[in-house]
Amino acid sequence: MTIKKKTEDEKMSAAVAEQEPVKKVSKKVTAKKTAVKKTAAKKGTKDAVKEAIPTDMEVITEAILDKKGQNVISLDLRKVGSGICDFFVICNADSTTNVSAIADNVEDKMIERLGKKVLRSQGKENRFWIIQDFGDIVVHIFQTEYRNFYRLEDLWSDCEKKTYED
Repeated sequence: MTIKKKTEDEKMSAAVAEQEPVKKVSKKVTAKKTAVKKTAAKKGTKDAVKEAIPTDMEVITEAILDKKGQNVISLDLRKVGSGICDFFVICNADSTTNVSAIADNVEDKMIERLGKKVLRSQGKENRFWIIQDFGDIVVHIFQTEYRNFYRLEDLWSDCEKKTYED
């Protein structure tokens, strides 16, 4: 039995094969950001970069509104100092099917446009109240009657509130 020494090329190939595949989403996002930065550099403004690159909040609220989410608001929790997260995004829908569709669209758009996955999600089984944790932002998608019952906005009434509409 002979022992074959691996060449540098074979070692490199083995190391590359062991790595996780690079996600195509991150390449698209990186390419888009680079193109935006180049365009902004030509115009000579840093504000153009900020305007062209979508924020987490923009992507989430647009995804909710795309699927006909109702009464979309965000609560800024940073001044309260709760430590839970920085923002709540709250919306409602009239059916469990619509609640589920909104939640799926938010997840899909965050991955597609920003390359971010939901960290934790709760409530997809019953679809009355789905909670999605994206780290700094927690999204609450209620069926209308449950939103009226729990009234999260009233519990966090000392927070700054922003309303989103189509």
